[in-house]
Amino acid sequence: MKRQDTPPRSPAGGTPSGLVIVDKPAGFTSHDVVAKMRGIARTRRVGHAGTLDPMATGVLVLGVERATKLLGHLALTEKEYVATIRLGQNTVTDDAEGEITSRADASALTREAIDAGVAKLTGAIMQVPSKVSAIKIDGKRSYKRAREGEDFEIPARPVTVSSFTVHAVHPAQAEDGTPVQDVLVSVVCSSGTYVRALARDLGADTGVGGHLTALRRTRVGPYGLGQARTLEQLQEELTVMPVADAAAAAFQRWNVGEEQARLLANGVRIRVPQFDTEGPIAVFGPDGRFLVLVENQGGRAKSLAAFG
Repeated sequence: MKRQDTPPRSPAGGTPSGLVIVDKPAGFTSHDVVAKMRGIARTRRVGHAGTLDPMATGVLVLGVERATKLLGHLALTEKEYVATIRLGQNTVTDDAEGEITSRADASALTREAIDAGVAKLTGAIMQVPSKVSAIKIDGKRSYKRAREGEDFEIPARPVTVSSFTVHAVHPAQAEDGTPVQDVLVSVVCSSGTYVRALARDLGADTGVGGHLTALRRTRVGPYGLGQARTLEQLQEELTVMPVADAAAAAFQRWNVGEEQARLLANGVRIRVPQFDTEGPIAVFGPDGRFLVLVENQGGRAKSLAAFG
């Protein structure tokens, strides 16, 4: 794909600040989508919350102008996927884009064995990310080490797979005629979870190997496919979710009075009320304006990003 040049920054007021929910097409990197959006929105100030592999499609959350300050905090939210896992083959990348490294006849694999493997990968687990990933090992991207033929290990990390559901199992034949099983699943997981690694680990547990052949992200935090637009649709009409609406949808809301708003604006760490859940808190002033994103630090509000 030919990458277009970055356009000049739009004049003040020319580009609205907010989130853009993109239905990413296959074959595009997340950076490709950002570059395309810079042309559509006519501003350099565009970023994304959480990458999607080129093979994957679905929800990619972009921030435009001031909304880029929200992105690092949105990346910490829960994500949801539908995927197809092929059992009977391993690949170097744990997905269909990598070279096949092993094959096995998966025709005797039972649904009970698949379900048992899925159960072991559900809940709070320790996961080793795929070697062909953007994880940094001693300051160097894992995928660069892998492509250079280095022998290295990635330490396991805690992730949460709150739901891992098998919807269907279809016997199939690989290109070389080897019997395989294609498993349609849905996954709800914490940020930082690699669905490719779930496919690899399910293959290891069942003894036949596994990799991902299709992946579609259906949700990031509160933002789902129902709000997403294709790049072609956005080219026709740029649909931007205002920063205040995006914050209200993604974070806990704290409505403050004039005095509290003034203190927060001056960097004073005022006391935070008790909320049911942890995470960033969106503070709104008495006039309904979104003022600041804070976190609870020892019962006091620590500013993460100012907007008011």
